[in-house]
Amino acid sequence: MGTTSYPETVAEVIESIGAAGQRLNDIDAVEAGAGNISACFNWPVDLGDFFNTTRELELPYEAPHLAGYTVLVTGSGCRLRQLARNPRNNLGAVVVHEGGRTGTLHFRRKGNFDRPTSEFNSHLAVHEDQVRDRGIGFHAVIHAQPPHLTLLSHIADYQGTPELNRAILRWEPETIVQLREGVGYLPFMVPGSDELMAANVANLRRHQIVLWAKHGVMARSDTSPLKACDRIEYAETGAMYEYMNLCAGGRAQGLTDEELGRVVRAFNVDTSLFT
Repeated sequence: MGTTSYPETVAEVIESIGAAGQRLNDIDAVEAGAGNISACFNWPVDLGDFFNTTRELELPYEAPHLAGYTVLVTGSGCRLRQLARNPRNNLGAVVVHEGGRTGTLHFRRKGNFDRPTSEFNSHLAVHEDQVRDRGIGFHAVIHAQPPHLTLLSHIADYQGTPELNRAILRWEPETIVQLREGVGYLPFMVPGSDELMAANVANLRRHQIVLWAKHGVMARSDTSPLKACDRIEYAETGAMYEYMNLCAGGRAQGLTDEELGRVVRAFNVDTSLFT
């Protein structure tokens, strides 16, 4: 594992989840109990060092390729801003059984965690898809509700992947470097529905962050939960600039396509956008 760039211990993963939760709170992307984080990994660990209670759990999504993996996940109703102060009280760990239909849930008896987030099915579906297709040993997923991105999805001019990306990637050179595939756009679908889950999985094959119209975003990373959080922050910052420009009457130019193309070439960004 020394050649990998992802966290190498459970303590490091938990610390990264806590830092991501705090940062999402700082940018107002997780009001009250909204938002959730998970990370799966396939190395052996003694979870008794972190949690003191177990129970068997039927998984909300069948994930056979996650058999033997441990999935750390935030709890239903847990506030992400509490993660940095006491992550172990707000997290659980599911060790997935053979066949991927059940698992053993580990958590702290007197903590805030009672059961995984209600969107655990969407997290499992993305983890399962990425592990099955790419054989990765670590993967992190975040769902959050950044206000400026979510607002833009209510406006017809931004309701499409090309339209959204042309708007939010033009404000800072760093954005296209960090979001080389851009942000995927999904039209409104009922939260928690099979329709949204399937569309989200498919879009996260092409993008590392997807906007769920009139709801929020989901981002993923092979590196750490904090890296997935970074992707949300870059996209939200671009949306914030776009909102500010709307408020100013649309007078700001932003980077032109030609200027963005120069950035792409200068930093050897592997993208089909602005080339």
